[in-house]
Amino acid sequence: MSQNSSLLCACVTLMVLCVATSGKKPLKEEDCEVCVNVLRKFEQKYPDVKEKAPGEIETLFKKFCKTVKDRDERFCYYIGGAETSATNILKIMSSPFKNHLPLVKVCEKLQDADPQICDLKYEKKLDLSEVEFKKLKVKDLKKILSDWDEERACRGCSEKSDFVRAVKELMPKHAPEAYAKLKARDEL
Repeated sequence: MSQNSSLLCACVTLMVLCVATSGKKPLKEEDCEVCVNVLRKFEQKYPDVKEKAPGEIETLFKKFCKTVKDRDERFCYYIGGAETSATNILKIMSSPFKNHLPLVKVCEKLQDADPQICDLKYEKKLDLSEVEFKKLKVKDLKKILSDWDEERACRGCSEKSDFVRAVKELMPKHAPEAYAKLKARDEL
């Protein structure tokens, strides 16, 4: 075999390998956690949604999106479920959803249409039983109150100590296990 034909054979082999390995790998739930979680919540809120027509699914999803916040709300915005959405790819969600595709596959289709769909990640939750309140930022304390839907509990707060007090007072209601651990260690 000549040097040119060896080189040609190597190039063809390399091209075949590139084409064979260029297929995208399937998503896992943790790769697209917000999308999967929002669709799961939607499905739980409307158990018979998969039996409806795609247009009805889209209408229900828009209604559902009015009840979510934070990352879930951002996901709704990305796919057209929010009133302020600039784009609308709800059809890409509703048809596979109706056809009972696994939620991860629905998210894969959405990601093909908009790559930022799976870039959404949830913020890591603070373990209140291990946290040192004096080291937390006011922003984090406000976030805790917001997650508990207790923003009003600290409406007139201006000092960090006010926010810490409000969080500690509400812990028995919203984080009883963490409260019990802190109380046992005499940190409250």
